[in-house]
Amino acid sequence: MKIGYARVSTDAQETHLQMDVLSRAKCVRIYQEKASGAKTERPELMRLLDTARKGDVVIVWKLDRLARSLRQLIDTTVMLNEREVELHSLTENIDTTTPSGKLTFHIFAALAEFERDILRQRVNAGLKAARRRGRVGGRPKALNEADLKKARALLRSGEYSKVQVADELEVSRHTLWRALSLEK
Repeated sequence: MKIGYARVSTDAQETHLQMDVLSRAKCVRIYQEKASGAKTERPELMRLLDTARKGDVVIVWKLDRLARSLRQLIDTTVMLNEREVELHSLTENIDTTTPSGKLTFHIFAALAEFERDILRQRVNAGLKAARRRGRVGGRPKALNEADLKKARALLRSGEYSKVQVADELEVSRHTLWRALSLEK
């Protein structure tokens, strides 16, 4: 069965062009939605993925209607592939039902993986350089040494419970307990 998917990014846009093209491609069912491609939550795409069965072909007007990034496109295509569902993009003329279409898509996938590896190397090199300069990533500590000193004094007095001390320091009791347990 041929299943179409049409998407526009804003409410001001219409899917008429895509719907016409998908109808001419003889799609039996067409899912359409108005949602940014950057959004991970696209309910109609999820319905399409749930509906698609082995041997079906998902047809899109352009690949950018299916996904905003190459990573998102590859993830979606992997989901389709696991269900033995093919993908056909009308504008780019990529059709994974043919050997040349599969080759083209796998070349794109290899380039995307290469791009991810290069990005990971750059990020790791940047983090390493920052550590050498004394920078430590992550969220700042909720309790400084003065706060911990105050917490210990209040707890030693016996007049305060850990919950009351946490309230006094305006942190959760888990944050206080964790900070005190790390000292030991």
